[in-house]
Amino acid sequence: MPYGRHRIRTAVVGAVLAVAALAGCAGSPGPGTGAASSPGPAATLTPTPTPTPVSPWDGTPASVAAVGDSITRAFDACSLLADCPEASWATGTDPAVNSLALRLLGPGRVAGNSWNLARSGARVAALPEQMGRAAARRPELVTVMIGANDACRPTPAGMTPVAEFRRSFEASLARLRKDAPKARVYVASVPDLRRLWDTGRTSPLVRRVWELGVCGAMLADPEDLGAAAERRRTAVRDRVVAYNEVMAEVCARDERCRYDGGAVFGFRFDGALLSTWDWFHPSREGQARLAELAYRRITEK
Repeated sequence: MPYGRHRIRTAVVGAVLAVAALAGCAGSPGPGTGAASSPGPAATLTPTPTPTPVSPWDGTPASVAAVGDSITRAFDACSLLADCPEASWATGTDPAVNSLALRLLGPGRVAGNSWNLARSGARVAALPEQMGRAAARRPELVTVMIGANDACRPTPAGMTPVAEFRRSFEASLARLRKDAPKARVYVASVPDLRRLWDTGRTSPLVRRVWELGVCGAMLADPEDLGAAAERRRTAVRDRVVAYNEVMAEVCARDERCRYDGGAVFGFRFDGALLSTWDWFHPSREGQARLAELAYRRITEK
């Protein structure tokens, strides 16, 4: 930490000055010795430089593997009820999206050096198996986006308990470290589903789509502002916040893991950033914004 390195440098400099002062005293005549003798040449002390710690993080990976759920598969981004991996924020090849892999690897290397191992509908319980498949590729960077399906159940009672979420997420990183110990990991936060509800609840078209069963725990009866409905939505948002806290804590214990700091949770997906098929998943434009957020966090010093 910066504060610790400052204290160490201060101690080293203080010690050097003290040694220099003692050397000066030894070369001077003591009291009552009569005529002064010529002092010898002063000793030159060169402080030992403090080595600069080498960060285990490298924002220029040569390969990328993506794990997670339907957002990483770009579900409903191109057509109704279908994955569109070419538009994925993580590993897509669509220049309009300019995915993370395109930005990091360049268009000539994406096909052979990136792998989209996410699955639409996946919850965190499926993440260890996905991580195992990612580790087998020996990627230099793994992106993780998971948790929306754990919160988006028909009712809040069906949401994944926080303790179970933690166990699965910890097991996922442990599985990766078993076969790919030096892989860097980028963890995206779960989007704020309540903000999504607030964005679309006044639109008759959006409400009709949501009535088909999209994320019922949050989006059912979007016009209902009663106390029970508000408690239901608050419970879902609180669970999303808890999932994000778990991922931040677990990631912080791994020196090769970076959490996005809540960037996806805090981003407002609305208008053209949402799929017009379900008004829930990101559109191509929304996928592009996810790529920007990830690239900024992965490459920052």
